[in-house]
Amino acid sequence: MIQIGYTMMCEQTPPRQLVEDAATAERVGFDYAVISDHYFPWLEEMGHSPYAWSVLGAAAQATERIPLMTYVTCPIMRYHPAVVAQKAATMGVLSEGRFTLGLGAGENLNEHVIGEGWPPVDTRHRMFAEAVRIIRELFGGGYVTFQGEFYDVDSAKLYDLPEERVPIGIAASGGASAELAAQYGDLLVVNDPMREVVAAFNAMGGEGKPVYGQLALAYDSDAEAARERAHRLWRWAGVGGWKVMSELPGPVNFEAASGTVRPEDVAGSVPCGNDVEAVVRGVRAYAEAGFTHVALVQIGHDQQQPFFDWAEKELLPELRRL
Repeated sequence: MIQIGYTMMCEQTPPRQLVEDAATAERVGFDYAVISDHYFPWLEEMGHSPYAWSVLGAAAQATERIPLMTYVTCPIMRYHPAVVAQKAATMGVLSEGRFTLGLGAGENLNEHVIGEGWPPVDTRHRMFAEAVRIIRELFGGGYVTFQGEFYDVDSAKLYDLPEERVPIGIAASGGASAELAAQYGDLLVVNDPMREVVAAFNAMGGEGKPVYGQLALAYDSDAEAARERAHRLWRWAGVGGWKVMSELPGPVNFEAASGTVRPEDVAGSVPCGNDVEAVVRGVRAYAEAGFTHVALVQIGHDQQQPFFDWAEKELLPELRRL
């Protein structure tokens, strides 16, 4: 059975509500919860972007059973990988083993804030591979000294580790990143139902490991209101794929790049309204591509409670039949 998760979307939701939403997701029956890790929202209209790791610590205390995961953290610039390892290990302890560290190579949108520029994609991938190696070594519990092409670590050691090592998920969008995920990751993260990436991951040693995806939707009893909200808050997702999205430096740039995205363009990939079958079809596409987990994103922070009510009564029972 495919696992159905809930996404705490930092870019659209105040921090206290994110914690409350995680607790509600647990109560209504979601299998796990993921959280985005941003410095900026995609669009100014989204209006929020709290520090994900503070929210995670609070969510660990507000919940009892639901697994938590970053979707995803970038360990190459804004955070040094040694610090990522420390906070992930601490989350493993606070959650009593319910935390998974999802990692990705990041976006200019969030990483430019430290003033070091945004490296070309091939450099970022080398930085990411080095960062993952450091995090994995530190999770081993011993002293780590490392001198690499991009990072140095001087006699670091994590003193608070969970009983079981924190699992690492690695985001991929092509063959090279799928190979890295198969080599160093405990699970694969792919935003879209990309069968070819899952196949590459399996062929390179990832066979049998979990595969995580994410599906955005705009639940509303009024389908037209749902389409309007999806376009207003989610049009950034249609600016030209990850190669474009990872390069744009700020919300104003996403605003400009999404200026020609129409409401019908967004509604073509985002289920809008209260059609359960539309969401089931979306999740089924992931299942057929080899995914084991799909997290749902309800667009609009002020529409989370209606979504939870609908999910508990109608949506989750149908998704359980997949």
